[in-house]
Amino acid sequence: MPTAIAVTSADLALPPQDERTLPAVVLQDVDGRPLERVLAELQSLVDQHGHVIVVCSQAASPAVERRLRTVRSLLETDRIALFRPSLPPLGLAVLARQLRQLASCDLSPGVLASAGRLLTHYIHSGALLGSVARLDHVPVGLKSHAKSWVPGSQFGVVAHPVPQLVRIGPEAALDGPEFGTWLLVAKGQLPSDWVTGTLAPSWRVQGLRETPLPAESAGWWGTGRLTEFCAYLPDLSVLYQLVTSVRQSRCHWCGIDVIGDRCVFCSATPPVDARPDPVPGHRRDPAPSHRRDPALGHRRERRALPG
Repeated sequence: MPTAIAVTSADLALPPQDERTLPAVVLQDVDGRPLERVLAELQSLVDQHGHVIVVCSQAASPAVERRLRTVRSLLETDRIALFRPSLPPLGLAVLARQLRQLASCDLSPGVLASAGRLLTHYIHSGALLGSVARLDHVPVGLKSHAKSWVPGSQFGVVAHPVPQLVRIGPEAALDGPEFGTWLLVAKGQLPSDWVTGTLAPSWRVQGLRETPLPAESAGWWGTGRLTEFCAYLPDLSVLYQLVTSVRQSRCHWCGIDVIGDRCVFCSATPPVDARPDPVPGHRRDPAPSHRRDPALGHRRERRALPG
């Protein structure tokens, strides 16, 4: 079975992008249900799929993350990855769908989980806001803060990958992606005319789709008067090429293949003695005590972790 991609709310499970997009597993009310039920649900997913990647919004209640980490600890498993990137809710939903697309390919669980960090660099997330008075995720200058109290003011904001903020006017513009993307728009309590009529053409998007506004968006942006948008790569072939073009390595602790400098499943980073020797062409072997044979299964002794 392919790796399971789980989300912590139903509105983060966007409709399939193509026929190969796998369905998301929705972990409803993680912090509200009895612990033993959540524990049984995650154990069942691990037994069925082998590995589970849980995509959780930073706008979710801290109790959600605590519950997920508690469950992971009780199961004593390296087969559950908790991924909380600094993306607005709509951008996070797009990323979760991209992982669901890639889950249908021949990618190992570690590479698939690591791909989440890579793909965030290609997501442009922002919103049209009626006020920035309570916006915490993007720097707001005193002048913009004061103008947010003027009736009728609107602001164009990009939160990721590079923060931007402009007051909407005839010359207002936001820097967008330098590659072909689609634009997903989620309308809240603010008309989306500027997003669809001005922003989309200036970003030269290749297509535009609409979706309901995620429930966590108002809290993340600090206002319910908004329209959220996200530019993204829709094609599975492009996503797959991006991921497979990155050099893979083996995690010295849990033994799975990863990309990047940190294993998303066990959080291990390369040990100091695994870094290249000063002598060109030579490389030290990782210390045997830091390596675990993948054939040993998914349980581990946490006390053996270095540091």
